[in-house]
Amino acid sequence: MAAFSRGRQRIKAFRTLIFTRPFTARKFDYDLVVIGGGSGGLACSKEAAQLGHRVAVLDYVEPSLKGTKWGLGGTCVNVGCIPKKLMHQAALLGTAVKDARKYGWQIPESLSHDWPTMAEAVQNHVRSINWGHRVQLQDKKVKYLNMSGSLVDRHTIRAVNDKGKEMTLTTKNIVFATGGRPKYPTHVPGAMEFGITSDDVFWLRESPKKTLVVGASYVALECAGFLTGIGLDTTVMVRSIALRGFDQQMSGLVTDYMEAYGTKFSWRCTPKSVEKLPSGLLQVTWMDLKSKEEHKDTFNSVLWAVGRAPETKSLNLEKVGVEINKETGKIIVAADEATSVPNIFAIGDIAEGRPELTPTAIKAGKLLARRLVGHSDELMHYENVATTVFTPLEYGCVGLSEEEAEKRHGKDQIEVYHAFYKPLEFTVAERDATQCYIKVICLREGEQPVLGLHFTGPNAGEVTQGFSLGFQCGLTYGHLRNTVGIHPTCAEELTKLNITKRSGLDATVTGC
Repeated sequence: MAAFSRGRQRIKAFRTLIFTRPFTARKFDYDLVVIGGGSGGLACSKEAAQLGHRVAVLDYVEPSLKGTKWGLGGTCVNVGCIPKKLMHQAALLGTAVKDARKYGWQIPESLSHDWPTMAEAVQNHVRSINWGHRVQLQDKKVKYLNMSGSLVDRHTIRAVNDKGKEMTLTTKNIVFATGGRPKYPTHVPGAMEFGITSDDVFWLRESPKKTLVVGASYVALECAGFLTGIGLDTTVMVRSIALRGFDQQMSGLVTDYMEAYGTKFSWRCTPKSVEKLPSGLLQVTWMDLKSKEEHKDTFNSVLWAVGRAPETKSLNLEKVGVEINKETGKIIVAADEATSVPNIFAIGDIAEGRPELTPTAIKAGKLLARRLVGHSDELMHYENVATTVFTPLEYGCVGLSEEEAEKRHGKDQIEVYHAFYKPLEFTVAERDATQCYIKVICLREGEQPVLGLHFTGPNAGEVTQGFSLGFQCGLTYGHLRNTVGIHPTCAEELTKLNITKRSGLDATVTGC
């Protein structure tokens, strides 16, 4: 009888095992599927695969309204950081050629820039990176699918290619890394029909010629800067302020420099309409918000740089309850990049409250992959991430703006050390250095921890990157002062800062 009872118990346990196994040990096609083949998505997928996960990446680029298409790698590689920096370099070379005359180089007075030559070289480099990404995915055994993806349920993805062919993938975890795309001001007649965006400008085969850039974000100013630098008639139309979210004193120095070197600015203006004339030129009508008067002018190109929208609408997020911010359209995430659905994550530009910067997406993607694999529990820290605006006079910063420091700590609790300096390279070339400026924002108390560092000048990104390391190590004003500078460099001026704004003394650097 006891034996019979034990047999019934074993049968009951076996039945329980049969019924629960499909739930607890479900077989998926992949351990991880990443939707979005930009910098963050690729970093996450490669890291997870390297640590032993079965991984697939879905990436499909919807052509821009002008039909511009590009390959694997996302915004940064194709229509952002990489082509932007190369065209910025083209503009800097133009300035360097002018400087060279002062250094003894015999250069003809008449110089011209050939857009098709530059564009072809830049585009070929971008294509080489596209190919490199595909090779890396293959080497790391990541399955690459040139398809768009959307949710069916929390573990199932519907993938569709450009010909409408569908397939279904199942996965334990999902990471969204679809990034964003430029916005159009849909309320402006003619904006979408006749305008272009940063999705197009780097892939133009012919010069955009006389260009109106609408907007004053870093994208707007960077584009306007290199267009002016290669000799094009360029105007920036600004509704309110430039470089919103950045330190506004530094923003003013950036735009002052641009104006001094040829970029035109229409301040406090907003476009009303864009019409295409029989000549092919674009006639833009705009309103001066101060005088309330309307103005018109003609341009060859109108480049909209009025913000970006996250690529979340086609993901079918609501199907499984992934929460988004209704105002921004971005996915709401926790500190570990998790969404409201436990096995679904989001990184990069589509994640609410995250800096829209390539290196943060890459770092966040790698750390997320390590956590998903169980290799680490380290979280991404989004404070004190350095960045640079590649305008004609570059602007690098890390930490808080002066406005934000005052807001958080109070004006009386911070000390701002600053200096106007002249790069040695500017001296012989007789270039104006009025806007070359450095400021370091510190707490006044104790060891004066550094809250923010701001630099305008040549190679600002290279300078700022080095000092940003100090922020990870508890940088103080004393650390700066105790550092021996490299002479003669612009960066050494940061180690010599000794005049405060509060003192009212002249902060112009004199002598070595």
